[in-house]
Amino acid sequence: MRVTVQYFARLRDLAGCGTWTCDLPDRATVGDAWRAGVERFPATAALGDSLSCAVNADFSRMDAPIHDGDEVAFLPPVSGGAWTEP
Repeated sequence: MRVTVQYFARLRDLAGCGTWTCDLPDRATVGDAWRAGVERFPATAALGDSLSCAVNADFSRMDAPIHDGDEVAFLPPVSGGAWTEP
């Protein structure tokens, strides 16, 4: 099966791309897509313990099944900004 993988924020920087196409076996999970990405883009491995994921724009878990044509997104933790008193 073929899925589209999207990386956001720091993951996109580490991978050097925001989107790529991944071929996976039937019955693959989000975690399988993550591992395929780490194999292709080893620098992304450092964020594996702290990211969120989504399938077709719905937040998901690493053990969630994926299907041909799905879009899998990986989002690292985001911080920043500052509160200023009005």
